[in-house]
Amino acid sequence: MQMDISTIVFALVAVFVAWKLRSVLGSRGPTQPPIERRPPGAMKSPPLGEVIQLKAASPAAPTETPPLDRWKGFAAPGSPIAAGFDAIAAVDASFAPDSFLSGARTAYEMIVGAFAAGDLSTLRRLLAPEVLANFEKAIRARVAAEQTMTTTLVSIDSASVVEARLAGTAASVAVRFAAKLVSVTHDKAGATVDGSPNDVVDHLDVWTFTRDIAAGDPNWLLTATQTVN
Repeated sequence: MQMDISTIVFALVAVFVAWKLRSVLGSRGPTQPPIERRPPGAMKSPPLGEVIQLKAASPAAPTETPPLDRWKGFAAPGSPIAAGFDAIAAVDASFAPDSFLSGARTAYEMIVGAFAAGDLSTLRRLLAPEVLANFEKAIRARVAAEQTMTTTLVSIDSASVVEARLAGTAASVAVRFAAKLVSVTHDKAGATVDGSPNDVVDHLDVWTFTRDIAAGDPNWLLTATQTVN
């Protein structure tokens, strides 16, 4: 059979094109790299030298350190009183020297007035049992002698903390009071047996107040008194 020359040319062109496509695209024979299959969530190892950036851990919240002058005006930094305040405040976040001293001043005035008036009901709310026993003894002796006592608090000139400590759950704060009082005691006939209705006398005392932090009662009780000469 005689073949047309144009048919031969087109056949040669088709063979050439097929050969070029094979050389460019390659074959899907054994020489082709296999497709890597990984389970879901598997991580491909990074190329050599590549740095993986890890999310930095959140820094721990810094512990707030109380300022050194947190008790400014009431206790010097590093003093035993400041250490006592720190110990009390660590277990009683509501403790504040200014409000404590305000309450101590009020207690001083109430106790002085209640003792002079023989008001045991008020004293029972403000005194610890041991101190109450001593006050009650003095009041009963005065009543037995048929004497009356009148005391006027002229002023509290100062009230400052001289000691603060925590022993277990018992917080104790000692306060130095400088006060001016007018006090007089009369017998049943009205004669003066002690003091003077006209003399203002300076009194310097250290009173210790104690509170059980673990108890539900927020009140401080007078647990000791000392006259300073």
